[in-house]
Amino acid sequence: MSESRALASLGDMPAAELRAELHRMAEWVADYRESIAARAISPTVAPGDVTAGLGSSMPDEPAPMAAIRADLDAVVMPGIVHWGHPAFLGYFGSTSNGPALLGEIAAAALNVSAMTWRTSPAATELETVVLRWIRELVGLPTSFTGIVYDTASIGVLHALAAAREQVAPGVRGRGIAGRDDVPVLRVYASEQAHSSLEKAMIVLGLGEENAVRVRTDDRFRLDVEALCEAIADDRRRGYRPLAVIATVGTTSSASVDPVPAIMDLCERERIWLHVDAAYGGAMAVLPEGRVVMDGVERADSVVINPHKWLFVPLDFSALYTRHPESLRAVFALTPEYLRGDAAGEDGGAAIDYMDYGIQLGRRFRALKAWMVLRAFGRSGIESRLREHVRLAGVLAAMVEGEPGFALVVRPSMSVVCFHYRGAGADDATNDWLNEAIVEAVNRSGVAYLTYTRLRGRLVMRVGFGNVLTTEEHVRTLWATVVESSNLLVQSLPRPRPCPIAGPNDSGSSAMGKARAT
Repeated sequence: MSESRALASLGDMPAAELRAELHRMAEWVADYRESIAARAISPTVAPGDVTAGLGSSMPDEPAPMAAIRADLDAVVMPGIVHWGHPAFLGYFGSTSNGPALLGEIAAAALNVSAMTWRTSPAATELETVVLRWIRELVGLPTSFTGIVYDTASIGVLHALAAAREQVAPGVRGRGIAGRDDVPVLRVYASEQAHSSLEKAMIVLGLGEENAVRVRTDDRFRLDVEALCEAIADDRRRGYRPLAVIATVGTTSSASVDPVPAIMDLCERERIWLHVDAAYGGAMAVLPEGRVVMDGVERADSVVINPHKWLFVPLDFSALYTRHPESLRAVFALTPEYLRGDAAGEDGGAAIDYMDYGIQLGRRFRALKAWMVLRAFGRSGIESRLREHVRLAGVLAAMVEGEPGFALVVRPSMSVVCFHYRGAGADDATNDWLNEAIVEAVNRSGVAYLTYTRLRGRLVMRVGFGNVLTTEEHVRTLWATVVESSNLLVQSLPRPRPCPIAGPNDSGSSAMGKARAT
């Protein structure tokens, strides 16, 4: 049996064949990146179409790479939403780029687990360096220690676990169920904060109903007076405030909670403050944007997602805390099969990142981030952030200049929220119109946006974060929005005119006829 066939039977390939396939994939990736702006963003597939094309069962025999590549193009690609398209402006526009792609290839080739220093010294130390660079970029003090997770949802879970350890140290060993010595623990966040709070409360056994949503002001920021009232009310009821989550850049509108005032309250009440700066923390890279992080240096923990607005592809999230010992107290656990590898508490300069989270196997995520940060540099990151803020301003001006459209809140970062009000339409009709405009734009394939609700109104939302987005893409988006709104308004049923009362008709009967029509 030839080397090629022998390796293929084991699911691998010889070096020469691998080199050839890597060249083919490099061409495929480069072609995709080069042509992405010309592609329709949204697929036209129906649920089940991709599954049907993939076959009903796993093949018994190895398939040649040529056949696998063909199915990638014929079956998988038609079902892809092209998040990397420069006019994909929904959610927080995740972006990819050349340095990141190269980093992912290298990380996959190395396939190391960054669980302990000994299992991969370079992966561990590179993670530490990247975390320090990001900390410096956003202006956090050296009192914060970082760790890389996949998403901010995992970050808030770990932060609340650390907070719980400070309030109820025995929970790690004894759990929380059936105990009468641990009061109900409550966590507070604005009504605009991310839904990961509720998921963390579920996982930690604290209960979704103990996630307290606090009202916001007219700029969608957490109302500190309402927060104070909620905490006082819970204390009267015998509950224990565990933590407050302040947000720097909310998902819906990019609003920034008043962190200094919230921190003052948390210090008085001795409550853990976690800051969700997953999106907005990147704004602090700009000297003129550093104000969004005022007060965050006093928080107990803060999460920043470089995969949202620091140009690192999914997934990469950094949790920073001033209490790493609390994280370690919750999660450090060394099984016998790792005792020879673990640095432990006496590891000196070595750090075992497995001790600071639930994951044992940990991807070499820091490699792609390191390559992006080096290739862009601080100046490159700043210029791209400024361009996204500028593009948000361009779109905001278009909204304000178009009859029927209005900004819901003036953008302060790279998110723009706006809505359309049809002449004489009621709230329900306007909600339908805004949702229908979004769906029409997304069906067009030339742009993509999302919608959310603010103050009960359904509004359109655009988020800039892609390094490829230009003003031309903004103008294409806006032209499509306006065209879609015009077509939808024309399709609305016209109200029939009320009958005019004749000389023998009473006013009441005329009104009755009007109601009947």
